[in-house]
Amino acid sequence: MNSYPSSAVVAALLLTAACGEQPTDPNSDPTPGAIPGLRQGSDPSRGEPRFVVTMTNATTENEAVVFPRSADGALGPPARFATGGTGSGGGLGNQASIVLDDRAEHLYLVNAGSNTISVFAIRGNRLVRQQTIASGGLQPISLAVSDRLLYALNDGGTANITGFRIRHDGTLAPIGHSTRPLSVAAPDAAQIGFSRGERRLIVTEKATNTIVTYALDNDGRPGLPEVNPSSGATPFGFAVDPRGILLVSEAFGGAPNGSAVSSYRLRRGALWPISASVGTTETAACWVAVSGDGQFAYVTNTASNTISGYRISPQGELTLLAADGVSGTTGMGPIDLATRSGLDFMYSLNRTGGSISFFRVKPTGAIEPGGTTGGLPTSANGLVVF
Repeated sequence: MNSYPSSAVVAALLLTAACGEQPTDPNSDPTPGAIPGLRQGSDPSRGEPRFVVTMTNATTENEAVVFPRSADGALGPPARFATGGTGSGGGLGNQASIVLDDRAEHLYLVNAGSNTISVFAIRGNRLVRQQTIASGGLQPISLAVSDRLLYALNDGGTANITGFRIRHDGTLAPIGHSTRPLSVAAPDAAQIGFSRGERRLIVTEKATNTIVTYALDNDGRPGLPEVNPSSGATPFGFAVDPRGILLVSEAFGGAPNGSAVSSYRLRRGALWPISASVGTTETAACWVAVSGDGQFAYVTNTASNTISGYRISPQGELTLLAADGVSGTTGMGPIDLATRSGLDFMYSLNRTGGSISFFRVKPTGAIEPGGTTGGLPTSANGLVVF
């Protein structure tokens, strides 16, 4: 008798491949060294460098990979900086493995293989590693920063969140008694982030189809997890717009053309849907970015090699920018997305293609392709721009 995997197993395998959780080929790393082209990567009006950062997530030695970006958004040759830890060598099924502090003076990233967090000071055209510290659990996959607080999401073993205070020099000090469980021991979590307007943390859990929130006390310690059902299956990445609207991607287990994005209001730990599961028409929506002005949201469709854009109404309602759901086409296997306030560019990290694509963002929310830079290992993870 022939034996076939169940539909649930097939769906799980599809999502695993689609959203960046697969073994990788560690070949074709960028060349290490100082960041070339400081003039190219500098802002002439402010005298500040401009860069896009990802990491190799390699099992032998994790490295931050730093690309200078020019005034037109193009990326120059990268440099690498050792993190002092190791990566997983494969996808993490996550968002926000690399984050900046509020002033873009320090960069924090996870070392999922060595259960640590690395802290870099941004010094002109270089990163200076200041600290590599235990994450408070196993397999850290996502970080959240707000003011002087940093929280890590640890998805290995018995999953948890753990807090750190950011010292004046950017280094981290663990917050005692800040470790809290998720809704279950192994929820296959994706991201941790801070809300706006309320002192709360938010965590998405893919396996339980839930979104968990935690109230923070005056010392920055979280309360017990408050569990909210997701509007759609497999809540993945999320972003919070300037008005505090929460936007969450839903991969729907990797079902073909089944992905969606939902918007919520957060009130006292409870999530109230505004637009529930507005479909992308594409497959495996995983990572979310919001424009600096809060008018538009974008999501990568990892299995479709596309980006879907949405208009966000003042009330938080979502409408697709393109009727067919395709605002732009990326390289193979887009995962992370990155933009920032005041920036007219958006970047996607393409896992399968080992590349970064950039797009010009128009006032209408439309995006135009600007080019693709390759040479990354397919284990690369995380993306920030400054």
